Amino acid sequence: MKPNDVMLHTVAKFSSVIILTFSIHLFMAGHHEPGGGFIGGLTTASGIVLLFLSFDIETVRKNIRLDFTKVAATGVIIAIITGMSGLLFGDNFLTQTFGYLNLPIFGKTEVATAVLFDTGVALAVIGTAVSIILSISEDFS
Repeated sequence: MKPNDVMLHTVAKFSSVIILTFSIHLFMAGHHEPGGGFIGGLTTASGIVLLFLSFDIETVRKNIRLDFTKVAATGVIIAIITGMSGLLFGDNFLTQTFGYLNLPIFGKTEVATAVLFDTGVALAVIGTAVSIILSISEDFS
């Protein structure tokens, strides 16, 4: 008989939306405040793992069709390319550059290469953490 986990599924859906929203805040705040790619990626991974724990793996994989090892590899490649971009302009590895754009709704907005690096770190952390959890779960099934 299949267990009736209506409460667990409802709470997990609600909580995962809150966790994923908070992870976006942590990621975006990382340029000027505590946070950034690592903790934002780790929080995103925890929201995804919560879905894996409350629903079965097949159900979540049907809805999130990502190969998390490829997500991790893409993140590492983005972080390396962003770090190497300083070398192309005669600066040191991981040298940050930034500028300002006038966007129609937001006005004067800072654009920095640190955001690209943080994106790579976040993707690497998400891919690695979820891949580890999935490989551990496969060992116990």
